[in-house]
Amino acid sequence: MRISVVVPVYRCTPCLGPLHERLRTVLDELVDGDFELILVDDRGGEGAWEAIAALAATDNRVRGLRLSRNFGQHAAITAGLASARGDYAVVMDCDLQDPPEEIPRLYAEAMAGYDVVYGRRRAKPTSFARRLTARIYFKTLNRFTGAGIQGEFGSFSMISRKVIEGFLRFRDEDRHYVFILHWLGYDWAAVDYEPSTRFEGKSSYTFGALLRHGFDGMFFQTTVLLRWIVYFGFALASLGALLAIYFTVARTVGSAYPGWTSIAVIMLLASGFIIISTGITGLYVGKVFEQVKGRPLYVLDREIDGGVEHSSGTVETSEVGR
Repeated sequence: MRISVVVPVYRCTPCLGPLHERLRTVLDELVDGDFELILVDDRGGEGAWEAIAALAATDNRVRGLRLSRNFGQHAAITAGLASARGDYAVVMDCDLQDPPEEIPRLYAEAMAGYDVVYGRRRAKPTSFARRLTARIYFKTLNRFTGAGIQGEFGSFSMISRKVIEGFLRFRDEDRHYVFILHWLGYDWAAVDYEPSTRFEGKSSYTFGALLRHGFDGMFFQTTVLLRWIVYFGFALASLGALLAIYFTVARTVGSAYPGWTSIAVIMLLASGFIIISTGITGLYVGKVFEQVKGRPLYVLDREIDGGVEHSSGTVETSEVGR
């Protein structure tokens, strides 16, 4: 198999038919039909599994994976990559904002020797507020972590077989596809393209979901926040020492201000810092607790391969990645 196309499917059932048709047109010409399309039903409803089964019945290159419940986009991508048989894998969303017609350009860069080829969106068709928020988020992320991840990169990409194998070795509960690719460190290239408008429906990422996803991505991929707590604690202790010297001198010379305002402010400041730092540390401990339980990243319910549907079970990415 030359190319595997991995597509997580969540609330975009009407897009599947046009997506399949456009992918087939492009890949029949690019690799003479030597490809597979892996559609991962992340249990978004709307008859997605039935639509996947209908496509698989007409084209045996369409494979379907159905998760037992909604595990999230990045777990669905992991499930698709674990099942991929191609020398290269294309990862893309199902809403057709990433045009399948751009795949030949990704493939050309891969043939030039790059193991990771990102699609870099230009003029993303979203609201100004969302673009501004994303820009601030990635600037803050790169400042804190030194990651150097560009905000124009999304899941639309092509990766080689050795990158797939490296990706599947990750067992992180809080996983982000682009973050993992960046950490792996293989040679990469980027292809600029103009994204299309969403074929139908709207994004399943609400503002609250994006906020949670961004928070996890910024802080739980690194211990930088814990270091910042330590730095702030030292700064607060130094400020306390300076204030202690100041009030001692003021009391000695008889110019101390009456009342307890200064003491109350210091106590509120210190106790607020203690509560916040304890809460953040607790979040890290909670993430460690989730990780050490060792639960699978996803569970497969059913699978369609060669037009035949059958039941499946848990997939351990630590096994398939070896």
